Amino acid sequence: MSPNNIKTFIIDGKPVSAAEGETILEVARQNGINIPTLCNKTGLTPTGQCRLCMIEVAGSNRLFPSCVTKPEEGMEVTTDSPRLLKYRQMILELLFSERNHICAVCVSNGHCDLQSMSQRLGVTHIRYQYLHPKFSVDGSHPKFEVDHNRCILCGRCVRVCDEIEGAHTRDLRNRGIQTLVITEFDEPWGDSKSCTSCGKCVHVCPTGALAEKGKSVAEMTKRKHFLPYLVMRRKGALK
Repeated sequence: MSPNNIKTFIIDGKPVSAAEGETILEVARQNGINIPTLCNKTGLTPTGQCRLCMIEVAGSNRLFPSCVTKPEEGMEVTTDSPRLLKYRQMILELLFSERNHICAVCVSNGHCDLQSMSQRLGVTHIRYQYLHPKFSVDGSHPKFEVDHNRCILCGRCVRVCDEIEGAHTRDLRNRGIQTLVITEFDEPWGDSKSCTSCGKCVHVCPTGALAEKGKSVAEMTKRKHFLPYLVMRRKGALK
């Protein structure tokens, strides 16, 4: 690659280099810097939905989502600071308050990215009023079920169904707190004609919103490494 396509910049005081098209999040991971994120998943298009991966850039008061921000030559990036921790904790608290995340009775208790991220960032209580929405549980599919009360709207299931499986069974409808992940044109999952029952959406879900049927509390574990494997095989087949 031409040196003109290489960007040299600073992350947390460390000089790093980025190839053309790489994001700050990708470069950080390559250099052993683990920036928090919930919506990002290796192999899927980054969207910046969860905002946990925000970073500071010297010379700007703004916070930037590292998963969709490309580095510039000479840029100075901070990935961990009291200000960033404050905002990340606030985001997690708002996610918990917006829906009904009751870990003690969740099938993904102990295997939940939202739960793990809260422990990592020191979220021990919620300062905001719980909204207690009453969303439905769809158990119409013979193998899987969806509980909208546990969904954080990260969009992983929508993207994996579209970009990896190629079915585009799922999408988002409404706005704000009423946003829901829907199947087809808001039909029961079991009535879907496009769903291939592959289970990819279930295993990229960071919470207990999507689960296999028959799982009890704390029994729903996710296959976390299948997606990079599929992406690698697909790239190999295209060469």
